[in-house]
This record gives sequence, structure tokens and C-alpha cells, in this order.
Amino acid sequence: MSTLASQICNQISSVFTNPTTTPPPLDILVEEISSAAARNGKIFVYGVGREGLMLKALCMRLAHLGLSAHCVFDMTTPPISPHDLLIASAGPGGFSTVDAICGVARSSGARVLLLTAQPESGSSVAYASVVGHVPAQTMADDDAGESRPLLPMGSLYEGALFVLFEMVIFKLGEVLGEGPEAVRARHTNLE
Repeated sequence: MSTLASQICNQISSVFTNPTTTPPPLDILVEEISSAAARNGKIFVYGVGREGLMLKALCMRLAHLGLSAHCVFDMTTPPISPHDLLIASAGPGGFSTVDAICGVARSSGARVLLLTAQPESGSSVAYASVVGHVPAQTMADDDAGESRPLLPMGSLYEGALFVLFEMVIFKLGEVLGEGPEAVRARHTNLE
């Protein structure tokens, strides 16, 4: 079991050593989120499928850091405004719902940070204020011919998002001056 776990972790870790021509997504996320916090903006997240689940995990931790963080389509999601930031993910480059949500955010004056493995293509890039390139396999470039891949379809991208978001929260804690006690105090007690 530990060998398989190591292989999966190594594959996810390799995403962060892949060369890119763009700034690291960690730096982009920390800068955009801390800038939104400095202007008292709200942070919204949106993604589909498992990408969306990773973004919901990020949203929870942003709230634990004391930020006004919201998942698009939750019943209590407030309106987006020019001071706000939408973080959206379209691993393979675009989804119609991601395009629509990003379009609404941009038309409302908000910044849009798009995370994707396909920064050169895909419909969602057109709506982005800034793009974070996560160079991982998605369903767009999954080799369906491989007999039994270790991380099929978009699993590598989704796993990389989870690890990326943990790094973001660690760095933001430093930037925002939020220690473990303050973060823990914001965790729900309705469990």
C-alpha cells in the first residue's frame, strides 16, 4: 500500500516541477487572494466535478483564515462586485458553465483567476483577468489507450489542485498573520 501511495504522491509532486513559461500558480493565487483581502473583497470559487470539490475545500480553508469566501451556487452566496475575486477551474481549458460564471463575474467588474492545464486553448481563458497554469494531465489529454493508468482522466490535475491549495493556505496564513489558534477557532462546532 505504501508503494502505491508513494507512486501517486510522486506523480502529483512532479506537476510542480514541470517547466512552464508563466509564473507559478502558487504565487498567482497568494497574490490575488491577498489583494482581494486587502481591498475587503469577497472570494468566490467555482469548478465542475472533482475540480469543484477541490475548490470547495479551498473555500473552507479561506473561511478558516477569516476571509469572506463563498462557493458559487450555495444558497447563501452573495452577489459578486468589483472588489471581489472569482477563482474558477477549467482543467481541460473550458466548460460552458465555467465560461458563463466567469462572464458574469467579469461583467460585474470582479477579477477572475482561472486555473487550467490548457492556458493556450479553451474557451474559459478568454474570461480570465489572470491565468494560473497547473501543468497536469486532464481528460483533454488522457491517454485512453493506456491499459490501467495510475491516475486516470483528470485525477492528476485534481490531486495537484488539492496540494496547490494546501500550499496556498500555508502561505496565506503567513501573509495574513493568521496563526493556528485563530484558524482553529473559526472551525465549525456543529459537527
